[in-house]
Amino acid sequence: MKYKMYGIPNCNSVKKSRDWLNSRNITFDFHDYKKQGVSESHINAWLKQVAWDKLVNKAGTTWRSLTQEEKDQVVSADAAKALMLEKTSVIKRPLIEDENGKIVALGYNESEYEHIFVD
Repeated sequence: MKYKMYGIPNCNSVKKSRDWLNSRNITFDFHDYKKQGVSESHINAWLKQVAWDKLVNKAGTTWRSLTQEEKDQVVSADAAKALMLEKTSVIKRPLIEDENGKIVALGYNESEYEHIFVD
């Protein structure tokens, strides 16, 4: 199976994830949010699989750099989608989907990766 990873190359979680997958010869394409953006249709598809508050990375620097007013406005899937389209780096990373567009991993967790990609 071939996977697609969405993220930002300089993100530590993305680096760990890429290294982990590469060390196990797991094939994936990398989609750089910063350079390639992300479509509304992709975000809509992800929101059908994962709650909006799981897709928004509230621990990251992009979220922390928002004003309190901006943060307070993110109270629904539509508001989260608008923010993710405007500031792609607020999307939790890495997001890995299979060739059918199903999210198989969100964030980096080595024990979860063992179960997802090796078992």
